[in-house]
Amino acid sequence: MTQDIASNTPTASAVPLSPGDWELDPLHSAVNFTIRHLGIAKVRGRFREVKAGLYVGGTADDVKVSAEIALASIDTGNPDRDAHTRAADLLDVEKRPTMTFHSTRVYGKGEDWSMEGDLTIGDVTRAVTLAVEFGGVVDSPTDGRRHAGFEATGEIRRSDFGLDFGTGFLGDVVKVQLDMQFVEPQGQGR
Repeated sequence: MTQDIASNTPTASAVPLSPGDWELDPLHSAVNFTIRHLGIAKVRGRFREVKAGLYVGGTADDVKVSAEIALASIDTGNPDRDAHTRAADLLDVEKRPTMTFHSTRVYGKGEDWSMEGDLTIGDVTRAVTLAVEFGGVVDSPTDGRRHAGFEATGEIRRSDFGLDFGTGFLGDVVKVQLDMQFVEPQGQGR
């Protein structure tokens, strides 16, 4: 929702996408993160297994985004570090196999949007807000369908999800960057 400045009442924003269920283009999407190590340097990584969906209705109030990320698909470029991160004393992917996100509110206009939602890791759910940049919509020369691009950024605190392992070695704040491309439903648009 945006605010109508003259009346100071909420108004629903139009969404510049065709209505329906947009599917994730996994070859052109990524879930990346950055975390501090020893407080002096950053470790960057990504999760390779991501499922996501985008439902578009008539207004921003009707937009829903959902995602499921396999925590065992973590990739920091160091196989030994990744194996240790998956272990029971850290992420414990046997106990916490996935991280899920379900949007609760999308608002903005033009290229700049915000998305609020519930992030669940293991049995802990917390509200998060992501800043979303809408990259636009284009016809793809490879498949002839319309693709929409988005970048979402935000921060989460590991301790909010009971992931306070490695205190002193790893920072509490994890910065996330999502580069997502979705494909328009068949028979829509133009």
